[in-house]
Amino acid sequence: MHISPIYREIIDFIASGTTPQNLIDFCPSEKAKERVAELIHREKTTGLSSDETAELEHCLQLEHLMRLAKSRARHYIKG
Repeated sequence: MHISPIYREIIDFIASGTTPQNLIDFCPSEKAKERVAELIHREKTTGLSSDETAELEHCLQLEHLMRLAKSRARHYIKG
């Protein structure tokens, strides 16, 4: 299975032993943001291959997961 660079970025972040505050502060790299923006743009204009569609769906799932995790981290910090 091919692991996209965006997945690898999240995996490395989680594996580094993060704290709630580090999770809240986490932002994807510019490269990752640019890739997602490119996929979204191409999806709306010229279309995506099946692999690119899957990549975009995974990125959106990761974004949702990170939003949920950040929300939970804020809850832990507030006590």
